[in-house]
Amino acid sequence: MMKELNTRIYFITDSTPYSEEEFLSRVGSALAGGVTLIQLREKERTTREYIDLAQKVHALAKQFGVPLIIDDRVDVALAAGVEGVHLGQSDMPIKTARKILGKDFIIGATAKTVEQATEAYKQGADYLGVGAIYPTTTKVKTVLTSTEMLDKICKAVPIPVNAIGGLNKDNIDVLKGIDIKGVCAVSAIMKADDPEAAVKELSAAVKDKLGI
Repeated sequence: MMKELNTRIYFITDSTPYSEEEFLSRVGSALAGGVTLIQLREKERTTREYIDLAQKVHALAKQFGVPLIIDDRVDVALAAGVEGVHLGQSDMPIKTARKILGKDFIIGATAKTVEQATEAYKQGADYLGVGAIYPTTTKVKTVLTSTEMLDKICKAVPIPVNAIGGLNKDNIDVLKGIDIKGVCAVSAIMKADDPEAAVKELSAAVKDKLGI
């Protein structure tokens, strides 16, 4: 694992409404705004298309020294030469992915219960994404997670826990007092008129309201 994994402003992409040119422009703008981790999430693309886009996004991320995480696909993460992969409950088991990817690769996991969180940690996950805190507009099946459960998960594992799901600069107050290490955002950045400004505003709110 990278020695310092900064998940503070965790940007998850959604290329669905955009041309490739517009999508990459928005990703570059978000990176310029100061995202600390970026996850490429593609549910509809072929493997070849996913790898191609991953390589383009990776080239941008490297300019800013930001690790790129691939959603779901260990093969795409390996083929594109990125820094990490994020695995959901129906994806490859973490311990299997760890065997394939080695100890230095970043592996994130989705967890909605304390059992899932502790199991992911035991299997070798480097960080967790927990949510959805609010309903989301992304085309991903979501089950809402209470802030109480988020708090319990934070207390149960020693790895960074990040809140996800419909979060933006105006509604993160609900996370106050919970020991999360970062906020994951999709729409708040992706759909913003100015992704760079949106990241800066979110970052300021995370510092001001959550103290991280």
